[in-house]
Amino acid sequence: MKPINVGLLGLGTVGGGTLTVLRRNAEEISRRAGREIRVVRAAVRNIEKARALAGDLPLTTNPFDVVDDPDIDIVVELIGGLEPARELVMQAIANGKHVVTANKHLSPSMATKSSPRRRPRV
Repeated sequence: MKPINVGLLGLGTVGGGTLTVLRRNAEEISRRAGREIRVVRAAVRNIEKARALAGDLPLTTNPFDVVDDPDIDIVVELIGGLEPARELVMQAIANGKHVVTANKHLSPSMATKSSPRRRPRV
C-alpha cells in the first residue's frame, strides 16, 4: 500500500518536536494507520540552522515547495501567526491535501473562509 507522505511547514520548537515524535514512533504510527507515514520534506527559514535536526530530510526555504508538491498527502502547518500560514493552508486545501494545524490565530479565520455556513443548534 502507498505510504502517506507528510510535509512540514516549520521546524522550530513545535515543528522540531513533531518531527522527532514522528520519527521516534514511526513503527507504531504506521501500524495504527495501516500504512507507512513518511515525513518527506520541510520548509524552514534557515536551512543551516535546521540541518542538525532534519538530517537527510529535504529542506526548502520556500513553503510553497511543500504545499504544491504533488507527492505530499498531508501538510502540517507549524509556523504560527495568521500570514503566511492562512495563505499556505488555503493553497494546500485547494491542492487537495489534508491539513493539520493547531495555530490559534489561524483556526478562527479559517472557519469563516472554508466552512459552509451552518445554523446554530438550539
